[in-house]
Amino acid sequence: MDNAPAPGPDSGAPEPDADFDTVWERAAHIPGWLKTGQARLLWDEAMRLPADSTVVEIGSHQGRSTVVLGEAARQREGRVIAVDPFVEGRLFGGRPTRELFERNVAAHDLRDVVELVADYSTTLRPGWTRPFDLLYIDGKHDYWTLSDDLRWSTHLGEGAAVVIHDCFSSIGVTLGILRHVLFSSRIAYERRSDSQALFRIRRPTLSDRLRIVAQMPWWLRNVVIKVLLRLRLRPLARLAGHSSPYDPY
Repeated sequence: MDNAPAPGPDSGAPEPDADFDTVWERAAHIPGWLKTGQARLLWDEAMRLPADSTVVEIGSHQGRSTVVLGEAARQREGRVIAVDPFVEGRLFGGRPTRELFERNVAAHDLRDVVELVADYSTTLRPGWTRPFDLLYIDGKHDYWTLSDDLRWSTHLGEGAAVVIHDCFSSIGVTLGILRHVLFSSRIAYERRSDSQALFRIRRPTLSDRLRIVAQMPWWLRNVVIKVLLRLRLRPLARLAGHSSPYDPY
């Protein structure tokens, strides 16, 4: 996790035709867990969208991924709907995190591109009617919430992207994928960057399903590393190839 301070409001937004490297250079200063390759995956999918498209992001934290998506949406004359309840408490941050999110959006001059909907995704979903073109899921990582968040994909058309963070890293997220995507007739797994996984709305092939199964050893490794870190057995985690004090994202 990058804990460097976010850029101030006077840092200046990138030019309208900025490339990924320019955008990421500034977005990476926002605290969060999104890695470079994961951000690039989001950027590429957002830039593939036609003009005037909408991205729904579930889970925004301080806005690192929101800024990446927002900068891409600005170039496509689109918009980002950021859904996050900003729950109170030390783990989630509550109002202070929301204030940092809003400050970071403003610092990148994205207030006209990013719309914040401060509510639970599970509360909003049943009554949601607004169309959108790309779904990014990085909300609560338990099985039940991920299962419900996947249902947002019913609003997407053929070929649309669903990007999920902490896939094949979080136990709850991965169990949700095994239950609802492995045997799905509508969502196909394509690839991942670390734990950022790209799915596509299309009929999956046998190869698509086998690619999910092939991720299970990597998932089990990540689960073991998390257990070792919680037991404060970092030397054993290093033997498994994990040198960071943070969970493998």
